[in-house]
Amino acid sequence: MGLGRSVPHSVDLCRMYGLNLFIFMGRAAPPVLEEFGLPDAGAESRTYLNHALSYDQAKRIPRWVVEHVSQQKTLGSADRQHCKFKPDPNIPLMFSAVNEDYLGSGWSRGHMAPAGDNKFSTQAMAETFYLSNIVPQNYENNAGFWNRMEMYCRELTKRFEDVWIVSGPLTLPQTDDDGKKRVTYQVIGKDDVAVPSHLYKVILARRSKTSAEPLVLGAFVVPNNPISFSHQLPEYQVNIEDLEKMSGLVFFPQVDKTKDVKNLCDVDTCKLIGFKEFTLYLTGRKVQSARTLHRLEKAMSELRESGVEPDEYLMRVYKKKEEELAQQEPREARERKTG
Repeated sequence: MGLGRSVPHSVDLCRMYGLNLFIFMGRAAPPVLEEFGLPDAGAESRTYLNHALSYDQAKRIPRWVVEHVSQQKTLGSADRQHCKFKPDPNIPLMFSAVNEDYLGSGWSRGHMAPAGDNKFSTQAMAETFYLSNIVPQNYENNAGFWNRMEMYCRELTKRFEDVWIVSGPLTLPQTDDDGKKRVTYQVIGKDDVAVPSHLYKVILARRSKTSAEPLVLGAFVVPNNPISFSHQLPEYQVNIEDLEKMSGLVFFPQVDKTKDVKNLCDVDTCKLIGFKEFTLYLTGRKVQSARTLHRLEKAMSELRESGVEPDEYLMRVYKKKEEELAQQEPREARERKTG
């Protein structure tokens, strides 16, 4: 084209600078580029007892968190009352959120891998309270719809021996009044922790290791807003490829998702627990964790105000706790006097 040899061919460049052509063509960086190290995003996978994650150092939240749930793992004596939210010791402090970022922000500390999936191990449960597993989440969403999704995942273990779950945050574009799409998000605290616009959860379940049935898969995206009991999980189901485009992640890459899986909501119910059952469940947790008779009675009073009557199981738990606290409070009062 008349250029002659004025523009060196890549092979000539390699010869001129003593570079291996295989390296030069992008399969590895020339040693000179790595002399003082390449930028480190800290996005490598970090593994804990029952979950793994990739952390976003700029946003101070996880990119994704994967966990394995089975019936055995949801049973045990591990108690979240003994766990505390705290920075992950594996994350450099300059890139970590701290509890003070969340206090007074109007956002709750939302687990991606929930504590309730790890009753088999005190350590596994405690590790879910690392702030590397937490995102700023709307309180009602966290305590309500998202909580019900987590309960559904645990319920799946009654029908599937193995359940894998990937959860994480999304900051999706919104169309402004001028018709242009923009990605904007709130940040909280002195560390500018990013508040996601949406949360995702991908569920992969296997009936058993010996079953000939295909795996089942469901992908869901929910807004980081309150969601009422009138909404059910299938309303938020999305195509897995669409979620991969949104997130920039490929989920379960060793699974051929075009032919080796069935739709979770076709095989299973995808039905979340209803208002009455959920209210009884929450009241039961409050009753079990009550440390004073006043708090115990407050939990039961709130139940009555909701219009839900206690069932037999809750009444048994309530009576047992009432007896424990009735014996405990006089003893503590005597100890204070003698102390």
